[in-house]
Amino acid sequence: MDMPITDRLLRHIADCNNTTLPGGRLRLGGAGVGWIDAATLSLLDPALSAARAVATADGLDIPDQDGLDLLARHLAATGAIRWRDEPFDVRETPDGPVLGTLDRGALPIFGVRGIGVHLNGLVRRADGLHLWVGRRAADKLLDPGKLDHLAAGGIPAGYDAHAALLKEAEEECGLPPAITAQAEKVADLHYVMQRPEGLRRDTLRCYDLVLDEDFRPEPVDGEVEGFMLWPLAQAIAVMRETDDFKFNVNLVLIDLGLRHGLFDAEEAASLGAALYGAPQ
Repeated sequence: MDMPITDRLLRHIADCNNTTLPGGRLRLGGAGVGWIDAATLSLLDPALSAARAVATADGLDIPDQDGLDLLARHLAATGAIRWRDEPFDVRETPDGPVLGTLDRGALPIFGVRGIGVHLNGLVRRADGLHLWVGRRAADKLLDPGKLDHLAAGGIPAGYDAHAALLKEAEEECGLPPAITAQAEKVADLHYVMQRPEGLRRDTLRCYDLVLDEDFRPEPVDGEVEGFMLWPLAQAIAVMRETDDFKFNVNLVLIDLGLRHGLFDAEEAASLGAALYGAPQ
């Protein structure tokens, strides 16, 4: 890859912040929970009256949860979105109160924030720090076959980050909740990204968990094909030279590398400014 060495990692941060927010604000009960573009407003027009929603000069006002759900189901019925049957909490800010719920498949088209958890499964060995790396199943809807974390996933409605982490780790790699509960919260990362499924406004709750050398993760729910234990330096090198990792895993690994001093001072300064200064 013929580009300066720092740019090989900066490109991953740029890829996850590749768009600007649409001009229209989506408000639920008066709170600005998302962003909406003119094309989506046009798709919603036939259902606005039934939802008691009002298109304004600067966006769309939806009065309540019933209206939001009606509009989301209208988009699913027209084929504009794929209904996932996975409700997510709707908030105005990442740490704000829950104002409603929305199916996961509708988050991007409404520009509503999705919040997920990512677990760095670490092993300290005599030859240095190692990282458990998973490979996503070939039949995954998003990013099939890409490299991923030991456990990661969106936070379902009604769960906090800790509970979601326990759930994902047990389901994806068979990690007992009593062990996962020892994970340390290390970072919140944000990005705004245009993807094939729409606008991704995501917050990643990142955790580190140091595991015993004899721990062996096993795929449980079919989300992952298998796991590999790599030296952390190898994972960083693969990320630097390829696009093999799932797009947002790159951000979590850059944060991990920064915290463990794997970059020189100049590169660390550039990466930190780009990663931690990303828009929310």
